[in-house]
Amino acid sequence: MASKLYVGNLPHSATDTSVGEFVTNAGFKVASAVVIKDKMTGQPRGFGFVELAEGENLQEAVGTLNGQALDGRPLTVNEARPQRTEGFSGNRRGGGRDRSSRPRNY
Repeated sequence: MASKLYVGNLPHSATDTSVGEFVTNAGFKVASAVVIKDKMTGQPRGFGFVELAEGENLQEAVGTLNGQALDGRPLTVNEARPQRTEGFSGNRRGGGRDRSSRPRNY
């Protein structure tokens, strides 16, 4: 089973290819790499994910890559957490509070 890394503090010049090559050059086989982009502007958001090839040691990769610099920026590398599938709950306009029980001041 492949393992996925979260890579943060990426320079804005980072691309899927450059991040994948960075991890490969550190001695790990990469199955895929993606830099997350803003949906509206298309600009990189400063983080991405790297899926390691099967058989690669996730903890070793985190230990090796965390704090390493890419284009002068020290990276934050952790095990990626599963994506949340649930939506927001509560009233978004009211910050999730139910104001119906509050007395009205007229």
